[in-house]
Amino acid sequence: MDDAVDPSAAHYNDGNRAFLQALMARGTLTLQQGKELLAAIFTIQEGQPTGSEAVTQQDLDSFISAAADALSPFDYEIRSTHHQVSKERIYAIVNSNSDPLTQLATIRTPEEIFYVKRVLDEMFEGHNTRGKEVMAISSMEAIRAKLIKGTGRQSMERERDETQVTDRGVTKEQAERTLANLVTEGWFERSREGYYTLSPRALMELRTWLVETYNDSDDPEEWQPIKFCGACKEIVTIGQRCAERQCNVRLHDVCQTAFWNSRQSKHCPKCKVPWTGKHFVGQRVITTTDDYLKGKRRSGGVKRSRTQEDEVQDEEEEGEGEGEGEE
Repeated sequence: MDDAVDPSAAHYNDGNRAFLQALMARGTLTLQQGKELLAAIFTIQEGQPTGSEAVTQQDLDSFISAAADALSPFDYEIRSTHHQVSKERIYAIVNSNSDPLTQLATIRTPEEIFYVKRVLDEMFEGHNTRGKEVMAISSMEAIRAKLIKGTGRQSMERERDETQVTDRGVTKEQAERTLANLVTEGWFERSREGYYTLSPRALMELRTWLVETYNDSDDPEEWQPIKFCGACKEIVTIGQRCAERQCNVRLHDVCQTAFWNSRQSKHCPKCKVPWTGKHFVGQRVITTTDDYLKGKRRSGGVKRSRTQEDEVQDEEEEGEGEGEGEE
């Protein structure tokens, strides 16, 4: 709209406040949701109906900028990324100062936050090997005894103060409720096959923490659990990988077309092996295997004859041999 609020102007008005309040309530906002929200605001401000198709990217950028300026004194910022599957632009309010797990802990019990940490460890360590970069966990595995069982007394940092608390574990019902809440709050996403992964909001909020927690070396030549897209430079938990196991080149599915269109040949830019598009990152490492597909046909659903954990353990035992197991 021509009279959209200029964030540099002094008249930060009720429309800006309504936009910020809606964004804070949702946690995240897609481009389309942002346009619909602004259409409603403009309709009230101008006293006549405004459709979302009349809202421009410039309008949204203006309100995002004004909201970011308003949040800055409180150590919050607004970041954006593209969804790894839909490519939809996602905006999220991110705490730029405190530990992300501390933020989660403010609305959960110590047992629940310890459980969430074990789930993340399973995603990025247990289910993330050189041969199989799943970085997801099935709904069945997420409530298995080894994850819900407590580990005894541990340290927990709350607002920079370290305290000793007892990790008594959670029940299956508590674990399922915690997972459901994480999905509702926009931290996790659950696929139709029943796999939990980190959401775009979580990947933006946890980016620094994930690298510091799971990557052991600053050497770009070494294989690292947390890797970034060669095109957009964001974390890849769903996408494609180089066929060479030691190579760190990864691409989002939504980025790969433009990436290869800008190159003369479809070979890995680092190790030069052919890029087939058949070596996956994410749940497809499991869901494209013959065992999974046969189990699905037999059960008429998504049941598998072997668990994801069995597959990953087998891969670790195979060592560093050539070839991929996901085709």
